[in-house]
Amino acid sequence: MAKDPLAEAGFHFDELNKLRVLDPEVGQKTSELKEECKEFVDKIGQFQKIVGGLIELVDELAKEAETEKMKAIGARNLLKSVAKQRDAQQQQLQALIAEKKMQLERYRIEYEALSKVEAEQNEFIDQFILQK
Repeated sequence: MAKDPLAEAGFHFDELNKLRVLDPEVGQKTSELKEECKEFVDKIGQFQKIVGGLIELVDELAKEAETEKMKAIGARNLLKSVAKQRDAQQQQLQALIAEKKMQLERYRIEYEALSKVEAEQNEFIDQFILQK
């Protein structure tokens, strides 16, 4: 079988008998590759949209987490402040109790002294009345 001189020169006929520079098989593979590339680019675009949505979602969650973190820190600081205030109030009340106990002791001593003076005065009055 003799080689086609046009094929040797790089010219081919397609199924419509049009003269082509590319081999029909290479042309078909090129078209298939073109379609695959288009599908790949479309899939990459969809992937980028999905990843973009995921990034936005993660950013929102990060902002919400940061907000909750700040609320928790504020609540913890408030709790510490309340605890410190309670401790200060407890110390004040203990000091007041100690002061009132001291005052009570002074009043008790004063009462005992006054009771003794009253007893002495009553005894003096009784002796004075008896002498008359």
